[in-house]
Amino acid sequence: MAMKYTVHFLSLFLLLNGCKSAQQIHDPGYAQVSQAVHQAAYSPTQETVNPVAADLEGPHSVEEYIQYALSQNPDIQAARKRVEANAYQVPVASSLQDPNLGMTFYPEQVQTAAGPQEFALNISQKFPARGKLNAQGELAESQTNETRAQLAAVELATVAKVKRAYYELYFIQQTINVTEADKQLLVEIRDVANVRYKTGKVSQQDLLRAELEISNVENELIRLEQKLVSGQAKLARLLHISPQTKLLALEHIEPGSLPADLDWLQRQAIASRPELHAQLATLEKDRQALNLARLAYKPDVTLGATWIDVGSTGVSPVANGNDSFLITAGINLPVYRKKLDSAVRSAEAKAVSTARTYDSLKDETLEEVADLFAQAKSQQDLLTLFSEDILPKARQTLEVSSQAYNTGEVDFLQLVDNWRELLRFEVSYLRLEASLGQSLAELERVIGGIDTQALQPIPAAPEALDNLPLPVEP
Repeated sequence: MAMKYTVHFLSLFLLLNGCKSAQQIHDPGYAQVSQAVHQAAYSPTQETVNPVAADLEGPHSVEEYIQYALSQNPDIQAARKRVEANAYQVPVASSLQDPNLGMTFYPEQVQTAAGPQEFALNISQKFPARGKLNAQGELAESQTNETRAQLAAVELATVAKVKRAYYELYFIQQTINVTEADKQLLVEIRDVANVRYKTGKVSQQDLLRAELEISNVENELIRLEQKLVSGQAKLARLLHISPQTKLLALEHIEPGSLPADLDWLQRQAIASRPELHAQLATLEKDRQALNLARLAYKPDVTLGATWIDVGSTGVSPVANGNDSFLITAGINLPVYRKKLDSAVRSAEAKAVSTARTYDSLKDETLEEVADLFAQAKSQQDLLTLFSEDILPKARQTLEVSSQAYNTGEVDFLQLVDNWRELLRFEVSYLRLEASLGQSLAELERVIGGIDTQALQPIPAAPEALDNLPLPVEP
């Protein structure tokens, strides 16, 4: 009887200890999530907006924003936790199942020759066929490798998004600067036209046309300011900070670089693109799943033991109260071959499907690299054309027309058209400069990072428009 109570106490202790361990929180991140969910239930409006990051306000380099995004971006943090979650599943998959502990109570005692059976305790453990646990562990490890590659892809995608948003912000800022400088130039032209109008050398039409152009420029500046706010909010989202944070690009960025060898880029993309590595990890996972499906033909073994508490007050004259001890063994019978065969064929088909998906992604990668390379090369050539030919000629045209306006050889409309043309070329150059940075960022994402030794420099930006000769006041 004492033995029975001891067994009851140990079983209850193990059950309560297991329940207590299940309530413990091991991940600090989950503790924060749990607290946030609890607060949201009672204070839905509390902390609904991310705080303004004062240390990130003002001009910063793109590298600073990238480092901040790599540590704070929610997509990256989620991908890291997926890797962690899958990594913890490896020991789960490669471990034995919990043993089963059972107790049997007899409301009516079963009489035996040794005495009445009062209580039975049994324990059993399932042992998978040889190789199954190892295959399950390798399957979980393959899934972890897949999420590791996906993490690298998310990081590269986030870096590319930050660069694209940064270069767009740079374009808007520089366009505002150029537009304001050209507005000032137009104001000075307007003042000259006003003086010439007062002296009777030109009609009031020149003055009114100048005023209209100034209004158009102010309208464009309002639109650009709105785009600047939108661009700052877009970059702030990638950094996981308040959209009201006044993020700014540097006034002058280093000239970009263009890859020199398309063949090298394509080889680099095939070897390094994380999405391709993720597909290879998926293929390995499918192969491990196929191996596990083939192992299902082998039976698993279940071993157990049973202890029976026998009382000493039996009706049998030979009752001695000796307890009984039994050993059990069993296997599952994999006799439903259609089910097993279908599982194997399904795993084979899935592996082939993944392999074909890899081939498709590889072809898509080669296409993207070739397209981005051609796009960046075209942008580089256009930048060279603008800096060496178009912009100098546009400035010279405005200079000549300014001088000709003084002598009456060119009317005011032609002068304003030349000014507008120069502004358009200045903005187009800035657009090309930002687009080239965005193309290179996308190319870097596709090939899994760019080796700086394989790059060639981009032509530096031409000097800014300043000190252009104006019409001379009479």
